[in-house]
Amino acid sequence: MGFEIRRRLSLADTVTLFNAVVGFVAGAIAFADPHLAARLILLAVIADAVDGIVARNGDSSAVGPLLDSVTDVVSFGATPSLFLYVLLTNAYGGIESAHPAVFVGLVLLASAYVVCSIIRTAFYSTYFDSPDERPGMPNTLGSIIIATAYLSGVTDPLVLSVGALGLSLAMVAPFDYPKPGPKHAIPMGVVQAVAVVAPAALFRAGPRAMLGIALLFFALGPWFYPGE
Repeated sequence: MGFEIRRRLSLADTVTLFNAVVGFVAGAIAFADPHLAARLILLAVIADAVDGIVARNGDSSAVGPLLDSVTDVVSFGATPSLFLYVLLTNAYGGIESAHPAVFVGLVLLASAYVVCSIIRTAFYSTYFDSPDERPGMPNTLGSIIIATAYLSGVTDPLVLSVGALGLSLAMVAPFDYPKPGPKHAIPMGVVQAVAVVAPAALFRAGPRAMLGIALLFFALGPWFYPGE
């Protein structure tokens, strides 16, 4: 029967695959331009939101949820970890120059985020069927915090990586994170778009505003946000 890709993939799946491409490019560009890589991570988050909107409007496919989960691990798990790895090795030395023990420590610190992202995704696919069950911080939220923190001027790699370690643990924490409804998601998307297009404008207003929103949701969302 073959793959029959054109028949089996929907418009939402096309947006999902665009998200994967943006996430991959962000990871590759991080080695040369971390600032641009952070902006691309935010663009991937926007693409993730768009594919969800398209899917909810009826243009979905049977393979869509799996594609979305795999792409999330790439764009919001592997890429942020690679971003942190680049920052850490630029500051403390890579495999050629750092002491072996230091390099291993840097790799472990940077990879914690993708490991917890994989665990969360796998557990969701296996154990959580109900839309009311949403334990653990979404990896998209963690990616927003990491990227906007960097664009806001928090560029110390150790500070970012230790913060990301806390976010990693939050991904496997037993707290339910509600999904933002359209009345909040759309304004947040606008702020995020400003952070992508003009991150330095008005004293970095876009990324700083988005960072503040994301941190508030991270800290208070499980207890005070009603969700969709």
